[in-house]
Amino acid sequence: MKTGLVLEGGAKRGIYTAGVLDVLLENEIMPDGVIGVSAGAIHGASYVSKQAGRSIRYNMKYGNDYRFMSWRSWFETGDMVDEKFSYHELPEKLDPFDNETFMESKTKFYVTCSNLETGRAEHIHCTDLFKQIDYLRASASMPFVSRIVDVGGKKLLDGGISDGIPLKAFIDMGYDRCIVVQTRMAGYRKEPNKIMNFLAKIKYRKYPKFVEAIKTRYKNYNDELDYIDDMNKKGLAFVIRPSKYVKVKRMEQDLGKVKEMYELGRSDALRELNNIRKFFGA
Repeated sequence: MKTGLVLEGGAKRGIYTAGVLDVLLENEIMPDGVIGVSAGAIHGASYVSKQAGRSIRYNMKYGNDYRFMSWRSWFETGDMVDEKFSYHELPEKLDPFDNETFMESKTKFYVTCSNLETGRAEHIHCTDLFKQIDYLRASASMPFVSRIVDVGGKKLLDGGISDGIPLKAFIDMGYDRCIVVQTRMAGYRKEPNKIMNFLAKIKYRKYPKFVEAIKTRYKNYNDELDYIDDMNKKGLAFVIRPSKYVKVKRMEQDLGKVKEMYELGRSDALRELNNIRKFFGA
């Protein structure tokens, strides 16, 4: 039996996932594979490198630095998240990412990106994050406020557009039992976004399949929610999601709310800890 961990994105709302992952790390729960989307991939990387507390630490320290995520960064660089600061200076110097432990880990790590030319998801197996950091950046690069990331001969952006919660993809890869960490409460459903669809036709007119992916994102995401519920009923998926509503905006500047969301992830994971152990057979 192969065990997996599937991590949804959600920009700063994704700090909930970091709280869940820190509890798993502290209790030495490591699956055979991890697949993350956007913020889920970012926090999942620190999980595989066994750096409990790293995500909340640098979010609290640099969360209000304009280079971390802001409109100012977008106006100055074309990216809401400054590439040089967030994907080089921070993990290489300010709060070092343990790439050696990451590379030695027996847990395989996958990053989900959206291919603009095909409109489909790319699930990239990353073995050396310093060499493959652009895949992580692409996964977390939101449309409209990020430059297209050219890497591996592909044009990539936010993985959440094409595969927001890639449980089916991971099961298809052979991961039999998966814990799914969502960042929305139970009952959430996406709605069509006519404004975004209109803007996509203009912004990404050279990539019609990506425009179509944006247009149908809400339906595909809701279908994924139905699939997760079905796998949960069959005992093949275990779902952890926020047990209460915390209003955290995508670019949340209130660090108190960010910390509250992180602590909610911790408390939800601690409450489910025995069930998680049983699910993974630990």
